[in-house]
Amino acid sequence: MAEPESVEVAEPVAPGEASKSGARPADRHGLLKHSREFLDFFWDIAKPQQETRLEATEKLLEYLRSRPKESSEMKYALKRLITGLGGGRETARPCYSLALAQLLQSFEDIPLCSILQQIQEKYDLQKVKKGMVRPALFGNLFGVLALFQSGRLVKDSEALMKSVKLLQALGQHYNHLQEQPQKALVDILSQVPESMLQEVLPKVLKADLNSVLGSPEHLELFLLAQQKVPKKLEKLMGPVNLFSDENIPRLVTVLKMAATSVKKERKLPAVALDLLRLAIQEDKFPRFWKEVVEQGLLKKQFWPASYLCFRLLGAALPLLSKEQLQLVMQGDLIRHYGEHMVTAKLPSQFKFAPEMSEYVGAFLNGCQDDPERQLALVVAFTSITNQGLPVVPTFWRVTQFLSPPALKGYVAWLRDMFVQPDLDSLVDFSTNNQKKTQDTSFHGPERAMFRLRKWVILRLVSLVDNLHAEKEEALVEEVARFCFFHSFFETKKPTSQIPETEQRFSHPLDSRTREVVGSAFFSLLQTLSTQFRQVPEQTQDGRPWTYHLVQFADLLLSHGRNVVLLTPFTTQQRQAWDRMLKTLKELEAQSSEAKAKATAFQHLLLLVGIHLFKSPAESCDLLGDIQTCIKKSLGEKPRRTRSKATTTHPQEPPWVEVLVEILLALLAQPSHLMRQVARSVFSHVCSHLTPCALQLILDVLSPEEGQDEDDSVVVTDDSEGRPPGDAEDRSSEDGEDNKGSKDSESEAESDEESDEEELDGDVDQGFREQLMAVLQAGKALGGADGEDDEAEELEDEAMMALDKNLASLFAEQKLRIQARRDEKNKLQKEKTLRRDFQIRVLDLVEVLVTKQPENPLVLELLEPLLHIIRRSLRTSSAKQEQDLLHKTARIFSHHLCRSRHYCRSVGDRVEMLYAQLERLVRQAGHQADSSVSLYYFNASLYLLRVLKGNTVVKSTCKAQKKEKAGTDASTQPQDPEAASCLDLSLVTPIYSSALSSFLTRRNSPLTAPMFLSLFSRHPMLCKNLLPVVVEHVASHTRPRHQSQACLLLQKTLPTRELRLCFKDPEWEQLLGQVLAKVTETLRTLGEAETKPGHQKELSSLELLNTVFRSIHHEKLTMDLTAVLGLLQGQQPRLQQRLQQGAHSAGSSRLYDLYWQAMKFLGVQRPKSEKKDAKEVPEATQGPVSMKRKKKGFLPETKKRKKRESEGAPQEGAAISGDQPPRTSKKKKKKKTKAPARSQVNGAPAAKSPTPDPAALSPRPPAKTPKLQKKRRPLPQVNGASPVCPETPEEPAAKKRQKNLPQKGISGTSPPSALPRKRSRLSLASRSPSLLQSGAKKKGQLRKAQKL
Repeated sequence: MAEPESVEVAEPVAPGEASKSGARPADRHGLLKHSREFLDFFWDIAKPQQETRLEATEKLLEYLRSRPKESSEMKYALKRLITGLGGGRETARPCYSLALAQLLQSFEDIPLCSILQQIQEKYDLQKVKKGMVRPALFGNLFGVLALFQSGRLVKDSEALMKSVKLLQALGQHYNHLQEQPQKALVDILSQVPESMLQEVLPKVLKADLNSVLGSPEHLELFLLAQQKVPKKLEKLMGPVNLFSDENIPRLVTVLKMAATSVKKERKLPAVALDLLRLAIQEDKFPRFWKEVVEQGLLKKQFWPASYLCFRLLGAALPLLSKEQLQLVMQGDLIRHYGEHMVTAKLPSQFKFAPEMSEYVGAFLNGCQDDPERQLALVVAFTSITNQGLPVVPTFWRVTQFLSPPALKGYVAWLRDMFVQPDLDSLVDFSTNNQKKTQDTSFHGPERAMFRLRKWVILRLVSLVDNLHAEKEEALVEEVARFCFFHSFFETKKPTSQIPETEQRFSHPLDSRTREVVGSAFFSLLQTLSTQFRQVPEQTQDGRPWTYHLVQFADLLLSHGRNVVLLTPFTTQQRQAWDRMLKTLKELEAQSSEAKAKATAFQHLLLLVGIHLFKSPAESCDLLGDIQTCIKKSLGEKPRRTRSKATTTHPQEPPWVEVLVEILLALLAQPSHLMRQVARSVFSHVCSHLTPCALQLILDVLSPEEGQDEDDSVVVTDDSEGRPPGDAEDRSSEDGEDNKGSKDSESEAESDEESDEEELDGDVDQGFREQLMAVLQAGKALGGADGEDDEAEELEDEAMMALDKNLASLFAEQKLRIQARRDEKNKLQKEKTLRRDFQIRVLDLVEVLVTKQPENPLVLELLEPLLHIIRRSLRTSSAKQEQDLLHKTARIFSHHLCRSRHYCRSVGDRVEMLYAQLERLVRQAGHQADSSVSLYYFNASLYLLRVLKGNTVVKSTCKAQKKEKAGTDASTQPQDPEAASCLDLSLVTPIYSSALSSFLTRRNSPLTAPMFLSLFSRHPMLCKNLLPVVVEHVASHTRPRHQSQACLLLQKTLPTRELRLCFKDPEWEQLLGQVLAKVTETLRTLGEAETKPGHQKELSSLELLNTVFRSIHHEKLTMDLTAVLGLLQGQQPRLQQRLQQGAHSAGSSRLYDLYWQAMKFLGVQRPKSEKKDAKEVPEATQGPVSMKRKKKGFLPETKKRKKRESEGAPQEGAAISGDQPPRTSKKKKKKKTKAPARSQVNGAPAAKSPTPDPAALSPRPPAKTPKLQKKRRPLPQVNGASPVCPETPEEPAAKKRQKNLPQKGISGTSPPSALPRKRSRLSLASRSPSLLQSGAKKKGQLRKAQKL
């Protein structure tokens, strides 16, 4: 809270600052008596977060309730809140006002008059300075509002009268407060009792009608008195008629002022709604609506006034009767609203339609018991049309609030309007642009009728989306029958058996309307089928909606006298229809075992049967093939028909192939319903899939290079068959806006410019020669060798002929360019359709992989899917390509490679799988992108999994099992692979060549994670490939390849699965080979100048530490003298490189890895280096670390002793061979908290001088850690400091040892380490420094025990 000079209450002063500032008086207001928590409440009250403000207010009230009533805290709280009412921040004033209101509401014993008096004294307008007038005005206003919000002001007459006087005084300062005081006065008086209002009314309302009609606030106060105390008002002002001829213009002016005042808030002024209620109460609503609203506010051509009229219409809906609704919905206001809906299309324009939808929805939801008013309102809004097209959308969601009777009546009205359009009953209008460009030949009644019928049929279809209850099933069926009948049939003679035939058309349906109705019917069919899929028994009899429509179609076909098809069936098509009905009955009689498959076929038959009316020729053939497939799939012998007997080949294809072709043909149509049905049917027949049937699917996904994709399947597009009315509607709607016409003109100009650019850019040699010939023929080319400089000018006739020839030549060229452009667009459109078709066909692949993962045919999907992924990644980033790529990658990765189930019966395909495996690995190494290579490599891993999971059925299998039963336990992991189809002798060369390529090629797409995944899944194969990796550790290849080889070994050697694949001698031999290669690589340690070389050194040292760790785990005996000598020789070079600062971060990391390796060899890092490494980072620390440095936790006495012990470094270095030097207490804590991995990788070290040679060379030669077991404790597994039972590291060391594999791992037990520790401490009594370190260790042990 930041108040300027007006704030008397000073901010609390910190206790330590009072003595520092002597000029300031000591605690004038007694702030030091209050707690810091209490004072913070007032800061939180003014914060912008609402939750913080409310929480602070609640805590303040709780705090005050716990104190005495007349305590100093209460006085300070009131004073502080009153001070905040006039604060400098505008956002803080309402916060303090609300807090004050809550306080007064909670403590009712506080008199309001005293609070009001304090407010007036604090913000006295007569005494306040000129610059503080505005805060003082707002302080008075928010003070009165706080009294009102407390709920006590209307009960206290004295405080109410004073508040009214104060508000009247504030009303004179209009420049600062605007109309806020008058609005507050109206709000307060609206809550007071009638008796008190009668007493206050003469003081706040002048007995002058001019004053009442002078502002919206005075008029609202008059309307309030008219509503609550009409007798007192009549006594005060006499009889007043607000709707007289004299007052109506003044009412319009006042309402316009009210509309302007709420322009930013976008809400309805209360005075307008009160006037409306008064007009309804006095039976003067027609006069008010006609003269005030339509002839008054609408004539102003002022959009805020128009929006006020729209809001007044929405708010008046619940107040009006049916007759008044019809009056309102037929006038100029509703026509103006329709124009606004049509013209307000730009994103920047304000759209009132969502707000009106809220009004209408609230009205419909509130009058569920009055269906007549509901129907009248919905019909009235539907009747607002722009040249025949209703302005409300076809998917208007407010119809969900209609009661069943109103909905039924609305559907009947829509049906009647479709059959007999009544254009005179509509509130039709045309925009200004339409009036300017109106063509009577084009904008005739026929066009308006077409637009109306099109909207009506789409409105009927969209109504079905909101119908889910069983009681509306009859209504759904009525809409479906209506759409189906008028799509394909026409009435010949009415009959009572078919209600649709009794509907007489006032104007016959044309072909365009029939097409619209047909497309709407199939959209409705898709909606019904989707609901059927979600709720299996949508109808009462449990049958799908398509079945009822087929029964209705059969009824229509049986009444040939009354109903006739628009496209009559031939004899063959009628026979196909009858056979379909017979097959449906047979499917219904199927047993429960085949019920699921029969249901899927039933859906397919019903859908194709309904499509028989749309495309009879194609559907007739499909029906015959489907019935043959159904009978064969259900185990029946098919009966050939006469039409098929003559054309069927003796060796007809299997029924699955025929069915797959049918499903592909259905998927070629852009219908979501077809896609769902095809997916459902294929999920039931995919278990019978044959290789030829699968090849039909694969030919669509990846057609052969020699075969054009256009020949594989014909993809249809319904955009060409769109009714021509759509284009007309779109063009007319585009012409409704000036900006739309300008945009179209600019687009036309840009098209012309692009034509000229193409005309200039596509000039070929033939056109150039023709142009030269025309110019030469016209003698327009001059410049021959023997001619004069002055060329003769052409005559007019020759020039005209030349212009004519040039014009014809360029016109021909422009036509050729347009033809090429059309051809290009056609090819692009065909490509888009093919990609969409391939995306739909991938549904079948997904069903096969999900439903039949163990089918051997799944293995044939690998390469086609990989081909699609590779092709999609290479092509452009179009949306269809991206969708195809994402879906293919998802099927390949999630449903295929990561599936729990896979093929376990490859049979005689083993050799083919090996060939496919080799092909995939080879292609993975030849890709240009690593992402594509990863898919190919994962496919090879999937094939390895399949080969490993399949067993070989041979006579020698039992003998192999007997041999394996007698083998050692270490060879047991080989048993599954020996019994499976996976032959390592065949697989190893494949991956060996890939691994060699990865470790030799410069830009190989293969990556290390690929081989690490291979090694982790197949340890026996990893065993065979390790020699290749070991060979490249020290080979004469690039440093990057050497670092990759070291990385593979570093990640692979510690794995337990790989260790179980080796016998002990083999494992020791492998470690020796790796150690030899790494030793050879480390001869150039510290000489790298490039980043790959430096990375090679890091990887080599990490691998060396891994080998040392493995040797230590296995307790192997190996000669490490050569490695120790090599590393000792490299130490000065590394030290010099670290001091020079070359690759500072990498050098520090390299130096730490070096000392980790030396630690395994028994050489500890000298103490002086550790000290320098600790001091160097602290020199670069910030102020926070320097502050921590001052908080030393060692006593001064121990610090002096430490400095004294630093004078004998040689004595500690001489014993470092037997006992490692102790690190500081702070360092020990870091080692205890750090995980084991950080110990392996090393911590960053700093520059340090070269250690003493005595520290680098222990007394006995270092051969192996096993030989030094008696002289020093074994190091930890992860290379941490030696384990001692009296050190704080003991719990972490034990935890790390427990997590290790149990086989072949042993360490020093705590009981055996304890005597050695005690003996060392007893021997250490000779040296003061060592005695000091022992004492420090004891102190650390005590702290660890306490923890």
